[in-house]
Amino acid sequence: MQDRGRHPAHRGLPHLGVSTAWYHKWRKRPANPTKREVRRAALTRRVKELFEASGGTYGSPRITLDLWAEGRRVSRNTVAKIMSENGWYGREPKKRSSLTRQGKRKAARDLVGRHFDAVAPDVLWCDDMTEIDTGEGKLCLATVIDLFSRRCLGYAMGQRHDAALVCASLQMAAATRGGDVDGVIFHGDPGSEYTSAAYQDLCATPGIVQSMGRVGSCFDNAATEAFNSLLKVECVHRHRFATRTEARIKIATWIADFYNTRRRHTRAGGLPPAESERIIRRQRQQSVHQNKAAQRRLYETRGWTPAASPATESDPTDHPSYTEIFTNPHTARIMNRHHPTTTHKAQ
Repeated sequence: MQDRGRHPAHRGLPHLGVSTAWYHKWRKRPANPTKREVRRAALTRRVKELFEASGGTYGSPRITLDLWAEGRRVSRNTVAKIMSENGWYGREPKKRSSLTRQGKRKAARDLVGRHFDAVAPDVLWCDDMTEIDTGEGKLCLATVIDLFSRRCLGYAMGQRHDAALVCASLQMAAATRGGDVDGVIFHGDPGSEYTSAAYQDLCATPGIVQSMGRVGSCFDNAATEAFNSLLKVECVHRHRFATRTEARIKIATWIADFYNTRRRHTRAGGLPPAESERIIRRQRQQSVHQNKAAQRRLYETRGWTPAASPATESDPTDHPSYTEIFTNPHTARIMNRHHPTTTHKAQ
């Protein structure tokens, strides 16, 4: 302190990596926090709340979407910097092992070809199984995913991965859709469970068409593999399950109360899968009503009656999503397979 006059502080600033301007700005700053610091502190608290609400799984992109939904004007880089400064990190993937074993029965033809996109709900589903470690041993999980919104329609858990387990997950998925699943393409692995007679009969009864990738190729069923990885990283690897019952409850709660209803999914436009389906269903209902209203106006203008009109409301081409669905290669293959006289081809 006695050498302050002989050794000014600003002479040592370059050695500390601090500019003279910033030094004087620091000395003149007020005792109370600035408006910017107050806003930053409030933003940090909100980011922490959203991070904890996600179970510690959300990264900066999804937390930014939550903040935008609240009307906050903030960039993704700002959120990423706040999370990095506080040590809040999202998921860390781990290596998985394959469960697929070639069945004795002939596998179905691959109708998907690694194109995991659907133009509407109940056009393309996929399935897979994975194992969960518990204190009582392995717990097998079978899931069914709708590739339009990435919603988990059905799931089943048991001690063994067998035909009964995958049949239970498919039955739950069909019940979720009200039983009307005729023409759905169901893509999965050519494992013995999926090629079993019981499973094939269960698919054939409501009109589900099976599709299978190659054995040992995770890329042929990448969409469901991604869901399994997400489940492991965001739920399973963050807990130690003493019993299979505990694992069942935790996983079922994560799927039903978080993944389907609250977790934002990039493939669903940044919305939760269930909300994405509600929006598209409402838009289609509005389109149907608008189409019927336009037909009625056309009848009135030209003096037609519904019985004498060239196209009645029962014509399937009147549906607003008709062209969109039939130009999809997956649906076109099924229609050409079940209805050889259909003239609609994939473009």
